[in-house]
Amino acid sequence: MRIKNLILGLPLALAACGTLPEPFYGDPGREGAILSIPPAPVLMVPAPTGALLGNDAAKLYAKDLAAQLANMEVPSIFGPAAKGDWQLVTTAKLDGNNVIPAYAVIGPNGKIYGRLQGAPVSAAAWSDGAATALQSGAAADAKPLSKLLGNINAQVQQSNPLSLENRPPRVFIGTVTGAPGDGDTALPLDLSRDLPSPNLELVTTAKQADFSVTGAVKATPSSPGHVTVELDWTVLDGNHRKIGQVTQLHVLALSDISPYWGDVAAAAASEAANGIQDVVLNAKLKKKG
Repeated sequence: MRIKNLILGLPLALAACGTLPEPFYGDPGREGAILSIPPAPVLMVPAPTGALLGNDAAKLYAKDLAAQLANMEVPSIFGPAAKGDWQLVTTAKLDGNNVIPAYAVIGPNGKIYGRLQGAPVSAAAWSDGAATALQSGAAADAKPLSKLLGNINAQVQQSNPLSLENRPPRVFIGTVTGAPGDGDTALPLDLSRDLPSPNLELVTTAKQADFSVTGAVKATPSSPGHVTVELDWTVLDGNHRKIGQVTQLHVLALSDISPYWGDVAAAAASEAANGIQDVVLNAKLKKKG
């Protein structure tokens, strides 16, 4: 039997995986604070009270900042921080004809884990609460803030022994559906024998896993007594986002897979395991970078 493997990689944001939530996406950069506790899933952006803005302008700026950070793939919400939340606190000072915003990333324990000085904004436009000036200021500071937050998250991963920085990924093999004969049983069973390696650890429940694999089979009649079989192995991360797919296409005699797949399942699983390992390890490398 000849099997053609197609690894269909999907573009990855810095995907969340591992045992810790990862709200702080983006380029980790070189500087940042090491956290003793994991970040919360969402970064709260409250209206600043010490940023030389009136109440309405402060709310508008915080909304703009949360929206700009969300555009940078940092899950952020405008609103007050509750106990246990991570938050971004904004202040500002007058510098000649400009106002200089400053930001502090504050953890649930009240400690500051990172600071950033923002780009200068016209003092007149800032004090007037001009919508365009506030929006421009938020847009200018969103990128460096995302780098700071990404660095904080990266340091969390590096300092936590349970993170993917410090152990092999854990993979759960889920169901296979649509296969003729006993394929829905034989394929995942054979894959469970081939997938574990020094670089991957197999677990028995999706709750334990960093990544989950499921299979879908389509068998289409081709020539008499033969079928074209497509096996699609989908890899999901810990947040159930699709990070990649391994597709196998081959033409088989129907008698080879009905009622039993036998050696066909073993061969298919062996080759699929290589592609699945590549998808998982690529995701881990992109997560680091």
